Amino acid sequence: MRDAADFVSRHRVAAVVLVLIAFPWVMPYEALAVNILIFGLFAVGFNLLFGYTGMLSFGHAAFLGSGSYFAGMAIVHGGWPWYAAIAAGTLGAAAIGLLIGFLAIRARGIYFAMVTLALAQCVYYIFYQADRWTGGENGLRGVRVGAIKVFGVELNFVDPLTKYYIVLAFVALALWFVSRVLASPFGAVLEAVRENEQRAAACGYDVPRTRLVVFVLSAGICGLAGTLRALHLSVVPIESLHYLTSGQAVMMCLLGGMGTFFGPFVGAAVFLYLEDVVTTWTRHWMLVVGSVFIVFVLFFPRGIWGSILHWMRRRGA
Repeated sequence: MRDAADFVSRHRVAAVVLVLIAFPWVMPYEALAVNILIFGLFAVGFNLLFGYTGMLSFGHAAFLGSGSYFAGMAIVHGGWPWYAAIAAGTLGAAAIGLLIGFLAIRARGIYFAMVTLALAQCVYYIFYQADRWTGGENGLRGVRVGAIKVFGVELNFVDPLTKYYIVLAFVALALWFVSRVLASPFGAVLEAVRENEQRAAACGYDVPRTRLVVFVLSAGICGLAGTLRALHLSVVPIESLHYLTSGQAVMMCLLGGMGTFFGPFVGAAVFLYLEDVVTTWTRHWMLVVGSVFIVFVLFFPRGIWGSILHWMRRRGA
């Protein structure tokens, strides 16, 4: 069992991508699989900051939503092609992450979390008031991408299964990038900051710069998830920037297992699948999902995937 866990850890990107390739075939419908893929990437970006660096943010909806809006505005108002819109959304979210991170990293603990929440609500207000560009309360509509040409081959983005695998290509690239970051010396510094910030500083590491860089990287990954969501929905709802969306990232990360590579996707799948199923029975689906979340926090603090990895390693010990 331990050998299997170590093998998955060494080849984590390939293992995750292989699972995700087969994922739409076990879901009730493809649109749900696309949502899980996008929110799984959103949770991966949050997990890079919280799970690997120990910085709890309550404002990550600012990056998901701003990525969606920048990509959407590039297409609707600028007439940009889809790939340029994705780049604009990702870089725009990273820029907002740089600004928020520069202001927030001076705080620690719960004060950091509250500062990120407050600044994210400022971003929400700015996009809400810029209704000429963002649609205000009604959201930005008309983000349509019908066909995508890749190396001369035209792909129908309207087809749900084709859309899923196009989105998966971007998710796989993002996962490869995150894996390279975590396997680098910088990744070791992140874990050192998480375990003992004062000791990391005493060893000569520039802790404030490390915190800022990982904050920007996390924002960019969440922004990429936002751009893909805008293309998927063809609309950018203002709720993308709401603090409840930030709460979803926290729940998905904790459900799946913070500080694990595959955990965010497990958490996203459980959260969104429960939401999809329970809403067919009752409109009080949050009560059921919240109860499941409480059970896992109390009895499985490592999360679903984290608990599975821990069990596999103990069996192999």
